[in-house]
Amino acid sequence: MRMIGSLPSFRYSRSPALTLIAFAAVLALAYEAAQLVLDGDFSTLVMSGLIFLGLAVVVAILNDWRRGLYLLLGWILFEDLFRKYLGNNMAVFFAKDALAIVLYIAYFAARRDRLLKGFKPSFFIPLLIFIWFGVIQMFNPASTSIFYGILGMKVYFFYIPLMFIGYSLIESEIDLRKFFTFNAIIILIVTCLGIAQSILGPKFLNPAVLQEDIRELGSLYRVSPISGLSAYRPTSVFVSAGRFSNFLIVCWLVALGFAGYLLLRSRRGRNLAFICMGVIAIGSLMSASRGVFMWNMGNATVVAAAFLWGAPWRQGEARRILRIIQRSLLVVGLALLVMMTYFPDKVASRLAIYNETLSPDSPTSELVTRARDYPLKNFLMTFEHERWPFGYGIGTASLGIQYVVRIMHAAPMRIGVENGYGQLILELGILGLFLWIFLSISISVSAWKVVKRLRGTPWFPLGFVIFWYGFTLLVPMSYIAFANYQDYVLNAYLWILLGILFRLPQLAQETIQLEAAANLASVNGQA
Repeated sequence: MRMIGSLPSFRYSRSPALTLIAFAAVLALAYEAAQLVLDGDFSTLVMSGLIFLGLAVVVAILNDWRRGLYLLLGWILFEDLFRKYLGNNMAVFFAKDALAIVLYIAYFAARRDRLLKGFKPSFFIPLLIFIWFGVIQMFNPASTSIFYGILGMKVYFFYIPLMFIGYSLIESEIDLRKFFTFNAIIILIVTCLGIAQSILGPKFLNPAVLQEDIRELGSLYRVSPISGLSAYRPTSVFVSAGRFSNFLIVCWLVALGFAGYLLLRSRRGRNLAFICMGVIAIGSLMSASRGVFMWNMGNATVVAAAFLWGAPWRQGEARRILRIIQRSLLVVGLALLVMMTYFPDKVASRLAIYNETLSPDSPTSELVTRARDYPLKNFLMTFEHERWPFGYGIGTASLGIQYVVRIMHAAPMRIGVENGYGQLILELGILGLFLWIFLSISISVSAWKVVKRLRGTPWFPLGFVIFWYGFTLLVPMSYIAFANYQDYVLNAYLWILLGILFRLPQLAQETIQLEAAANLASVNGQA
């Protein structure tokens, strides 16, 4: 959908003056680039290149918002890689926000022209109420700066429009397969880089000297308490091991759902989906993150049980669901066997960490402490803050407050607890927590109703993993740490996938009707 014309082609332009101007501009740019190279100022050179690339991307998004969604996802995943090598440059950090705004403009301009069909989710009212309450909390008198409120509105609500874009993106099964195939490819790239870094160490994919704000995040090690084995926590293309770990959680669910859908619906792309599963399994093991290890094991168990429950038994295709589970276990087992064969020491250090800190019979087990006691203790610490009934304002304890202090020179709030619900109370007060729980339940219930409608169809695996991801992120993961929801990677995927989920029933109905009509026409033709 081309809302504005493409940039003029100088090659085929009939205007000699325009061609001459373009040629002079290219010479000037080449001269400046050469000077930067001679001066050794590669950071400025890279930034200049990114600016021109950004302008081209903006034009591409305005010409086609669907293309813009893919570009935004790609930039969100690889943005941190540029940040690391450009000294945590804030212009790079906020580039994704600019791209998202351009995408929203392109999408809603197309919607204004009635080129797209919109929808209104059943949880729309609870969502509006929570947003309205967040706007009020921007002006909480306890907040020392309005910039905390702006930050809070961004990390809470900025990517919500992606839900409508995700809904409109899927007009056919071709669009559906294209989206998940694209994600499978970038998941493979990011995860393989993370695995390589877990083997090669922090010097791979990291500059010689990391900027101070992100130095500790990119150089974390975990040590097993009994054997003393050490394991580096890879960051892959991201600035922190935590963001890579969170990415592996959503990747695992997407890969499981995509593989299940393809096995019930199409042969094309199955190998990619199963290879993706094997690579993610290795990445989860090598991440040295106990959270990823436990979440992905638990998610695999839940998804396997759900696939059996939602299998198309009447069509006699339940054996395909069993085949999904069988092949998944085989692929994961082979992937882990390869790693243990070629990198036994690296795998042994990770297994030692998981066994010595998670096994219930280990004397140094932290399973109960980290899963129950520590989050609960921090939640109760919330009530030691004076303003817990009313909160200190949205954004005052959110992800990214260090940048508000450093760039906007806002007075530090010096509040916070390591519990997601506790953070919500500190920012929004006790009413804000209740509104969040109400919104989380509303979204989960709405998504579950859609999943029930898809039961017995090939689209059920995709529908269920999207529902489960949304529920997991909004409820247990947000309870443990609200930074999980505020992580822009997890947040963007949440709203895009929810939009796709609410589109699936209509897509399934339209596809079934088209296939029935095609079969009827074929029968009539043979007759």
